[in-house]
Amino acid sequence: MQSFLVTGCAGFIGWKVSEKLLEKGIQIVGVDNLNDYYDVKLKSYRLNLLKKYKNFIFYQLDIEDFCSLREVFKAHSFDAVINEAARAGVRYSMENPFIYMSTNAMGTLNLLELCKEFGVKKFLLASTSSLYAGQPMPFKEELPVNFPISPYAASKKSAEVIAYTYHYLYGIDVLIVRYFTVYGPAGRPDMSVFRFIKWVLEGKPLEIFGDGTQSRDFTYIDDIAEGTLLALNSKGYEIFNLGNNNPHQLSYVIELIEKYTGIKAKVEYREFHKADMRATWADIEKAQKMLGWKPKVSLEEGIKRTVEWTLKNWDWLKDVKL
Repeated sequence: MQSFLVTGCAGFIGWKVSEKLLEKGIQIVGVDNLNDYYDVKLKSYRLNLLKKYKNFIFYQLDIEDFCSLREVFKAHSFDAVINEAARAGVRYSMENPFIYMSTNAMGTLNLLELCKEFGVKKFLLASTSSLYAGQPMPFKEELPVNFPISPYAASKKSAEVIAYTYHYLYGIDVLIVRYFTVYGPAGRPDMSVFRFIKWVLEGKPLEIFGDGTQSRDFTYIDDIAEGTLLALNSKGYEIFNLGNNNPHQLSYVIELIEKYTGIKAKVEYREFHKADMRATWADIEKAQKMLGWKPKVSLEEGIKRTVEWTLKNWDWLKDVKL
C-alpha cells in the first residue's frame, strides 16, 4: 500500500485531497496543528470524516516543529509528501507577517529537509494565485511572480523558491499547484462564499470591500482536489494553475446565494483593501495538456451545493464564529 504524508489535513483543501486519496486505498498520514485562525468546529468536522477511514493516521503537530515532524518520518515510509499546511488569508498576514513566514516558508523547508534525509522523492506544494498580482490575465505559470503585494503571497513565493532548490540539489520531484479561490461545502469561514451564505441566512448585512465588481476565478473544491491528485503523477519541477478559467464578479456570487437561499441580501460597501487583487483568472492550458485536468463544476452548481450543505448542517454551523 502506498503511503502519503498530507500536512494541513484538517484544512479545507488538505481534507478533500486526503479523502480522495483514502478512497483510492492509499494510506494517509495526516498532520495538522488545529490552530484557531478560524473556528475549530470546521476543522473538527473535516477531521472526523477522515477518521472514519481505516487507512488514516493522524498526528496533531505543527510543521514548524522539526523534531516532532522527524519522529513522524521515522515512524513511516512515505511515497510522497503533500504540503497543504499554511497560514492563509491576505489581510491577516499584514497583522502578523512573522507567523506566515515561519509556517509557510520555514515549515516547507522542514518538510523538504526531511524528504532529503529520509529519501522521499516526491513533494507537492500547495501555492496560490495571489502571486500573480499585477500580471496580465489570464495568468500563465511562466509569468515572473516577483512582486507579491502581501506577506502571505511573499511567504508562498519563498516556499516555491526553496522547493526548487531541493529539486535542483537533491533530485526531488517538486510539483507546485497554484490554487484559484477555492470554495465549496465545509469551506473556510474567512472566505467570502462561506461568510456571505451565513450572513444571508442570519439576516446580517454582507461586507463588501470595493464595489462588488472585483472578480475571482472561483474553483470548486472537488475539482481542486482532483487536479492536485493528477499533479502527483508528474516528475521534475512543474507548476500548475488549478482554476476554473472562468472568472465571475463578486456581485454575481451574491445573486446566486440569493437565488439558492431564497433570501434577499443586505449589502454594505467598504473601501477596497490595498492587499487584495482586483481580479484573478487562471490559464489552465498546461494542466489540461499535461494532466488531462479541467474543472467540471460550474459556479452556479457549486454555489447551489454549498448552500444545500450549509442548510443541512445549520444546526451547528449557525454557531461558527466568523
